[in-house]
Amino acid sequence: MQMLYDSESFVVVHMLPDAVQQPAAAPGDASDTPPVPQLARHGFEIVDKRSGKEVYLDGSWAEMFQQQILAWQRETPTQEEVEDTLDRYAGLAQNPVVVH
Repeated sequence: MQMLYDSESFVVVHMLPDAVQQPAAAPGDASDTPPVPQLARHGFEIVDKRSGKEVYLDGSWAEMFQQQILAWQRETPTQEEVEDTLDRYAGLAQNPVVVH
């Protein structure tokens, strides 16, 4: 997990795939079951602090957002431009943020 952005209005976290965990094999166990990663692909969590809701982007949404991040790295946008873009994604947010 890597924090990419934190402001008064938004937090953006990049969720990276977990390392593949090898199950502990019992002595004499010849299991050929391949290990499975806990998080198979990366994604982005965007938290709208104003509404207290979050959206998780994965799959093609995550790939589109990754392209946006790469564009920001090339173009160095203003904070207002970043916040405007995040506000559009926040429109997808349905899940309330729950602290546990």
